[in-house]
Amino acid sequence: MNELQLAQLQWTVLAATAFVSLFLGVLLHRSHFCTMGAVSDMVVMENFDRLRQWALALAVAVFGFACMTYAGLINPLQSMYATKDLLWLSTLLGGLLFGWGMVWASGCGSKSLVRLGAGNLKSLFVLLVMGLVALSAMKGVLAVARVQYIDVFKIQLPQGLFLGEWFSHYFNMSLQTGSLWAACLVSFILLFWVVKDKSFLTLHHLSTGIGVGLVICAVWFISGVLGHGMEHPETLEEFFLATSSRKMEALSFTSPVAQAIDALAYFSDGTKRWTIGLVSVMGVCAGAWISAWHQGTLRLEGFTNVADMRRHLVGASLMGLGAVLAMGCSIGQGLSGFSTLSIASFIATLAILAGAYAALQYDMRQA
Repeated sequence: MNELQLAQLQWTVLAATAFVSLFLGVLLHRSHFCTMGAVSDMVVMENFDRLRQWALALAVAVFGFACMTYAGLINPLQSMYATKDLLWLSTLLGGLLFGWGMVWASGCGSKSLVRLGAGNLKSLFVLLVMGLVALSAMKGVLAVARVQYIDVFKIQLPQGLFLGEWFSHYFNMSLQTGSLWAACLVSFILLFWVVKDKSFLTLHHLSTGIGVGLVICAVWFISGVLGHGMEHPETLEEFFLATSSRKMEALSFTSPVAQAIDALAYFSDGTKRWTIGLVSVMGVCAGAWISAWHQGTLRLEGFTNVADMRRHLVGASLMGLGAVLAMGCSIGQGLSGFSTLSIASFIATLAILAGAYAALQYDMRQA
């Protein structure tokens, strides 16, 4: 593969990502799919429909990722979630902070992008604050404290950081087969809970959950198959095109927002490049705008008072810091990371849900 072919392939990867993220933006806007909203419905109204949508999306993503692994198309050990150590404190603390923050910010990063596309200027404020705090935690002043005082709490798991590796080790099977069996088990548990409520089985709920799950699988395919090569023409090394981590990636929305702010500020220095994350951020926002414009619901909204702004400021800050500590947001860890059956993603996802639950309980007591 020469440099021209490499450039053409990279733009193909970015174009495919743009198409998928546009679809996701429309889907999220029309369906109101939202992790924070799902927890809120459960706590406040005792309604589990949106939580079941999320569980269905997760089941589809888990099974789809495992099928691609079993077919030899991708390798979870080449994903961005394949780290040497389990940063247990960072993952746990980050998840709790992000979960609390997304309640006070009226939604996670993906929901903020959808609302911004529909004209909500509060979401623009949330995204800017979240991105700046995340950028500081990634490579600014907060990064120093993170590395020195939080990331030092880590452990190594002898069987590996993926559930598929555990199955492979204990049942004496290949990683591909272990990943598939582990995914079948997790997906079955999730689907059993989803279909338990027959009233959930409507076209709207099923299409939303399956659609979001397939989008996660599609981005894994774009990153891990379409954008994967065995020999880069310059480095002669294996590569993944248009990823910020230089590894296989799927959707996440906090770090890419931070990278977008960084790119806007320093684009002329020649080191910034288009990535799957940057394109997906713009694609989701654009998709939501198209959907809102088509529905006739596009309108500008802002803060009602200073207290509302202050609450969103704190929430966005917690999300920015929490996502970096947990190495992902409610989408980046809750769907993309979880689909790999990463132990760290299990911890992060449960912590995010617990943080959101705690914030909602706190708000209800203060009301």
